Amino acid sequence: MSDRGDRGAVERRDAGASQDTEVPGPHDEAPSADPEPGPQVPAAPATPTSDRTRRRGLRALATAVAVLVVLAGAYVGALWLLADRVPSGTVVAGVDIGGMSADAAVRVLQDGLAGATTHPVPVSAGDKRTSLDPGQAGLSLDARATVDQVTGFGLDPARLWRQVFGGGVVTPVTVVDDNALDQVLGTVAAALETAPVDGTVVFVGTQIRTTAPSDGTRVDVPAARSLLVDGWLTAPRPVELPTIVETPTIDQAEVDRAVRELATPVESAPVTVDVAGQSAELPVSVLTDAASFEPRDGTLTLTMDGALLADAVRARTTDLLTPAADATFVFKDHRPVVVPGTPGTTLDPDTLGAAVAKAATSTGRTASVTLVPTEPQESTAALDALGITEIVSEFVTPLTSNHIRTINIANGATKINGVLVRPGETFSLGDTISPIDAAHGYVQAGAIVNGEHTEAWGGGLSQLSTTTYNAAYFAGMDLVEHTPHSEYFQRYPEGREATIFIPTLDMKWRNNTPYGALIQAWVDPAANNVHVRIWGTKYWTVQSSTSGRWNVHRPTTVYSQSPTCTPQRAGNPGFTVKVTRTVLLDGEETSHRSWTVTYRPQNEVVCGAPPTSAG
Repeated sequence: MSDRGDRGAVERRDAGASQDTEVPGPHDEAPSADPEPGPQVPAAPATPTSDRTRRRGLRALATAVAVLVVLAGAYVGALWLLADRVPSGTVVAGVDIGGMSADAAVRVLQDGLAGATTHPVPVSAGDKRTSLDPGQAGLSLDARATVDQVTGFGLDPARLWRQVFGGGVVTPVTVVDDNALDQVLGTVAAALETAPVDGTVVFVGTQIRTTAPSDGTRVDVPAARSLLVDGWLTAPRPVELPTIVETPTIDQAEVDRAVRELATPVESAPVTVDVAGQSAELPVSVLTDAASFEPRDGTLTLTMDGALLADAVRARTTDLLTPAADATFVFKDHRPVVVPGTPGTTLDPDTLGAAVAKAATSTGRTASVTLVPTEPQESTAALDALGITEIVSEFVTPLTSNHIRTINIANGATKINGVLVRPGETFSLGDTISPIDAAHGYVQAGAIVNGEHTEAWGGGLSQLSTTTYNAAYFAGMDLVEHTPHSEYFQRYPEGREATIFIPTLDMKWRNNTPYGALIQAWVDPAANNVHVRIWGTKYWTVQSSTSGRWNVHRPTTVYSQSPTCTPQRAGNPGFTVKVTRTVLLDGEETSHRSWTVTYRPQNEVVCGAPPTSAG
């Protein structure tokens, strides 16, 4: 080979330093089978030009770093100098604070939003409106924290950007009292709630009427809370609170079903009720009056007014029911005994209503029911529990020889005989023996009316009143009302008597014991007296005293030209007396009361003009 061929081989090896042999190219001749090794060429040494290039690179890098340091210093310095300045164009809830210092911006915000932070905030949900007081709701503006959002030192490039190009709208920072806000929101939500309206079916007369259902709304409280916290100062007024739709329980499909399956069958024909061998046909008008459609578990249920239907059945039958008889007291051998009550029969309203409703919505329009027993309202056990076991007190007054007067007394005695006064109840003699007229067994007899002795219906009943009053007096009862006679009669105890003239004057007492008080009253012709007893259980101890008479006035003669004048002989004197009653319980005084009574004299009455004296 020539020298040129050897140098070419060396360069190719240098070019493919990772290989030990030269790989021939497509146009190279294949090397001989035993090539001779060429001479080794040493690497060329570095030149001064490459050193200069390296030094120039280092100087460029140093220059770039220095520029960056200067720029960074300028950036940090700019941020530092502008830290206390609000970027221009910054607006908070409509208040412009751009270009101000932080402190000035805080003051401007506090002044500019003073009204907005204290005035009620109008809120709405649909067509309902109300308002809330921010203070009561625990909402307040943190002006300092709001300004701090756009002032202060920081390396965020956005801060410098805002300082150069303007700040824009900033959201105010709100301080929230969670408990106060939750409480106020609960009240607001209740005020803005619109309840859903269920569909209804009713009868108007015999016609079916329906009302369509409608959705309701309620405030979505969690979402409303977030909205108010974020926008109570900035949201448009009124603040529209988010709501949740409430669907009615009874929808239109259920209304349609109730009309088809319930209301239409009810008004289609009468219903017959079979009970105790009798039949009562209830017309459609009765059925529709008794029918109602009540919502239960999302459906309308037909309900019939059983009491109304029972009245309709009774009106269309004969002697269907048997009334119950209460247990009561009667006197046998002058002692009270209890006559037990007896049960009666009745229609059970619930059973009747259910049976008629079933018949009214089926093809077989007959309802079969049975009578049920009714217990007496007053049971034997209840009367036994009242403790009517002994005579608590009794009193007797003598009758006069006027048998007409005695008729009234005896009639009144039968009306109060057997009257039961329960614990706490008040007995009124006037209510018990009225009305005082001929139809109720009374006659006209002597009485004192407007100070005159005359005839009146029920004359003599004051004796029954006085006798009953004294029985109550010594039983320790609470004496509610009584009026002494204007004149004294020897058949009565002084100061302890009570006239009666219905409806002006009455005699009343209240049972102030824990036991019942049963009155027994009768006229004894043989003994010629009227007798009143009070049965029960002795409870009070009564002490009574009557003073001597004072201020005594002898009767005189008076002349009367009244058209109703009745002549009268002189009788008892007038006087004043004092009665005192002390009531004790187990030896301890519970009541001490006195009554002072003044009687006028029973003057001789002469009908006519007084005689003239001789001239």
